[in-house]
Amino acid sequence: MFNFDISLNIFIYHSLQLGIAFILSLPIALNRELEDNGAGLRTFPLVTIASCAFMLVGMDIYQGSDAEARIMYGIITGMGFIGGGAIFKDENGAKGTATAAIGISVAYSRYEIAIILSIVGFLILQFSKPFKPKS
Repeated sequence: MFNFDISLNIFIYHSLQLGIAFILSLPIALNRELEDNGAGLRTFPLVTIASCAFMLVGMDIYQGSDAEARIMYGIITGMGFIGGGAIFKDENGAKGTATAAIGISVAYSRYEIAIILSIVGFLILQFSKPFKPKS
């Protein structure tokens, strides 16, 4: 009738992956929240975790790099669509989101890429403000 089968090992692995994705999204999210620039502590972690989760599910269900590439393409397309809707233009410039790659990198256990993306994203957002032309 109803089959509910959870592997504790997979549950722990996926929880760790999603936790890592969440933690790596926080520097960018905190910067955006403190700067009061559109998306912040809610949006960035959700985008990162959702991207990671989609890849983890896809990697478990579908076999082969072709299927995984289609899932990744869907995530990238979806983030572009959401990003297009989340990029706001006002008198201070444009604001938007871009953390899906962190989630995808964590899903593939490419932590070095995810860490670099997190650090570089934070540094650019934190220290590039003085170089932006004033409008």
